[in-house]
Amino acid sequence: MLKTVMIGRYLSIQGKFVRTTASGLMVVKVGDKTYAGRPVAKGRHVA
Repeated sequence: MLKTVMIGRYLSIQGKFVRTTASGLMVVKVGDKTYAGRPVAKGRHVA
């Protein structure tokens, strides 16, 4: 399942869901690299 996470303030990464950490961050895998970030809320619209 693809998920999107925010890394920093302006960078988002979309990848295959791996796990959720104890601190609430979501880990996704892109190729052979893994990234942890804040999950992006579903249905969020930016004006």
